[in-house]
Amino acid sequence: MRVVILGAGVSGHTAALLLRRKLPASHEVVVVSPNRLWNWIPSNIWVGVGAMRPEQVTFELKPVYDRMRIRFLQAKGTEIHPEGDAESGPFVLVESTAEGNAGQTERLTYDYLINATGPRLDFGATPGLGPENNSLSVCSYQHAAATSRQLDAAIERLKRGERQTLLVGMGHGTCTCQGAAFEYLFNLDFALRRQGVRHLARLVFLTNEAGLGDFGVGGMFLKAGGYVIPSQTFAESLFEERGIEWITGAHVHRVDPGRVEYETLDGNRDELAFDFAMLLPPFKGVLLKAFSHDGSDLTGELFAPSGFMKVDADYTAKNFDEWEASDWPETYQTRYPNIFAIGIAFAPPHAISRPRKTPNGTPVAPAPPRTGMPSAIMGRTVAQSIADMILRGAERPTHGASMAKLGAACVASTGMSPINGTAASLTMFPIVPDHRTYPETGRSLIYTTGELGLAGHWIKHLLHVAFLYKAKALPFWWMIPE
Repeated sequence: MRVVILGAGVSGHTAALLLRRKLPASHEVVVVSPNRLWNWIPSNIWVGVGAMRPEQVTFELKPVYDRMRIRFLQAKGTEIHPEGDAESGPFVLVESTAEGNAGQTERLTYDYLINATGPRLDFGATPGLGPENNSLSVCSYQHAAATSRQLDAAIERLKRGERQTLLVGMGHGTCTCQGAAFEYLFNLDFALRRQGVRHLARLVFLTNEAGLGDFGVGGMFLKAGGYVIPSQTFAESLFEERGIEWITGAHVHRVDPGRVEYETLDGNRDELAFDFAMLLPPFKGVLLKAFSHDGSDLTGELFAPSGFMKVDADYTAKNFDEWEASDWPETYQTRYPNIFAIGIAFAPPHAISRPRKTPNGTPVAPAPPRTGMPSAIMGRTVAQSIADMILRGAERPTHGASMAKLGAACVASTGMSPINGTAASLTMFPIVPDHRTYPETGRSLIYTTGELGLAGHWIKHLLHVAFLYKAKALPFWWMIPE
């Protein structure tokens, strides 16, 4: 049998390696990715401040897949035909992105398909947003390297005594990944202090979170130092300590050269002049289409309007307060039993943070995060289910990993240095609040914690080393947990 995986990010790469380890050589594992390099994205924030080089967060995929006997195609999926046609059974149409073959298409049949395509960076959602326009990004290692170069130029101006306003945050009211912006902000603060120019820099954080510490998960109550505090208090104290300004509940309407125009939840519109701006974009699903055996369009049935793939979640329209933890997917199987979607590629059934609108009707609604540890666990879970379906004849998925039943650990860097660096070490359980089980807080106070310190930095760096080691499938890689 053949398992085709679209995407080689955290979730897709995890699934590919585990499937190859579990399945005999007679079964084929194929990975389709438009990128030849694997990127450990959590460390891009360090590339963006010049603390790491791009080659420290990337490696070539093909040598790893060749060694693991996984077929690799540098290409992007464009069409899914889950019912096949007169010529063959189910197939996906892929378009090469490899140098010398770009644009060539191939029909790739499959017995099982995993959609792990990740996000499409929707810079176009905000006029003027993005590296090709008037702001910077750390979403890819290329973006991060360009941001680092711009930061070097800003630091040189600061050293000449020129005061600068540096803006970090979210470039749209529906963004996710507030944690990445948070990490970049504090590493930026740390870098400016090391250069001795922090006193000349105004740092501003602009976010669509209704309050600091929301992170797209509705905030948390943290058990720290014998006390229980809201994550908003935890975050605000850190911002105050570092002298960083913040603007919350904001939707960016446009980014012009040196100026951002935004609207806040109270309906006020304002603008902020900047000298340097790193603003993250909202995410959409990649541009995949789906067709039935007779050629009719199935895209609207398999995908949500956002472009993310529908799985075994409850997508019934409900008010925010009517949603239940049980609405979240368990197996990530679609309406077609041999198609799964994992990581950012699956469509969440609802927001975790309460969606809001300004008095003018502008949505300010952080999207649910689905990256890092949860993505890797989804990859493992689906790989285990597919292996059981192939080898044991299981008729349905044998493993589950609902985000309403999973915990997550996050180590958010707030300054990279082996001597005086710091990081916020956060855990939460479950990721999606379950107010039936935990009526007061939605999460366990035993397993939801937060600490800040040098130990957190060392953990963050060790995770960087360990996960790159695992991703390269080096000896005993499978012993490193997701």
